[in-house]
Amino acid sequence: QVSRLVELPYSSSDDDDDGSLAGDADLPMAEQDAGQWSSVVPKPGVFSRCVRYLAFLWNLLFLLLGLLTLAVGVWGLLAKGSLRGEGLASLGSDPMLLFVLAGLGASAVSLAGCLGSLRSSPCLLRFFVGSVLAFAGLEVLGGLLLLAARHRLRDALRDALLLCLLRYQDEPDLRFLVDEVQRSLQCCGLGSYRDWETNPYFNCSAPGAQACSVPASCCLDPWQNGTVANTQCAFGVLRLGDMAAGAVVYLGGCVAQLGTWLRGQAGGIAAGAAALVLVEVVGVVMALKVLGDIGVRG
Repeated sequence: QVSRLVELPYSSSDDDDDGSLAGDADLPMAEQDAGQWSSVVPKPGVFSRCVRYLAFLWNLLFLLLGLLTLAVGVWGLLAKGSLRGEGLASLGSDPMLLFVLAGLGASAVSLAGCLGSLRSSPCLLRFFVGSVLAFAGLEVLGGLLLLAARHRLRDALRDALLLCLLRYQDEPDLRFLVDEVQRSLQCCGLGSYRDWETNPYFNCSAPGAQACSVPASCCLDPWQNGTVANTQCAFGVLRLGDMAAGAVVYLGGCVAQLGTWLRGQAGGIAAGAAALVLVEVVGVVMALKVLGDIGVRG
């Protein structure tokens, strides 16, 4: 009995040692299981997935619009021969170049937004957000400059219309723009119809048949018999006096009329600018949401 009592402490200590060793052996397994649970990536919720696909469709729409604008610009340049030969010299002042540049910019930024949303690419999404914010900043800066220099807007309009008047016969786009402005506002020239004398084709010293004339869009009644456009309705008008010319063409210039029209459309222009900024803000917010979800999963 004494020997058994003496052996009891040794047997209990051995059991404790065995238990402690077993506990120590279980620790790495527990730590490994905890590491496995901590490395599980949380799945995005339904709202996050909806925002992601909505951002993709949103940018896809503007990608298609950008490609359409680019196609219109390239078609206009090709139709006028501005991309070959002597047309390259006047390419910088061609209005269709604005369509090409706007289409390229919108397509590139929208494509980055599409791929960034679809592939969850932080790099493309950051490029998209930065580009849209840069465009929005330029728009706001342009609006502030326009408000600050609104008193010089009349002079800027006059210079732009003078350029259109001088290049009326050389640029089909400018010719179309001038004709539409003169028809819709019922005006002729800059300050008066006699401003067309500065055009080398309408000047009275010009050798052509259009000498001492103005465009047909200046006519009070540009239609012959009410059905056929009379392109010669204003021939020789500059040789007439103001009273006689007033019975054929509009005497007043387009600068004052255009300024009045722009002031009347100020509310619509401001609403359009606000809608454009709102569209950009929506795109940026969705891209930032997708970026935040990527950061959580990362």
